[in-house]
Amino acid sequence: MRLLLDTHSFLWFINGSAQLTGRARTLIEDLNNENFVSAASLWEIAIKVSIGKLGLAEPFAAFIPHQLQVNAMSLLPIKIEHLAKLVELPRHHGDPFDRLLAAQALFEPMVLVSSDAKLDPYGVQREW
Repeated sequence: MRLLLDTHSFLWFINGSAQLTGRARTLIEDLNNENFVSAASLWEIAIKVSIGKLGLAEPFAAFIPHQLQVNAMSLLPIKIEHLAKLVELPRHHGDPFDRLLAAQALFEPMVLVSSDAKLDPYGVQREW
């Protein structure tokens, strides 16, 4: 299964947070699954770090590549096709990052690992 981790799912997983459900953790840890983190999520993290809403154990430029590597996660770039899919989506969700993740999950296709039920009207396959 190809999994796309929502920003919070990625952060909660790498930080060992109890906010991540057992189901989500099991899916991410399953070696038969491929885990992806969107460039959109990394952009969101960078913004939160830069405005002081999120702290990281190391500088962003070192922390993110290290976490992707040690957790065997791949970076999903933002493609023109993802943005074209985004343009087609109704406005069920106001968060632009989450809407882009939904578009990516639909286009690729991937299972979106997210606690956000507001993504369900897009028809994404969401696990939590």
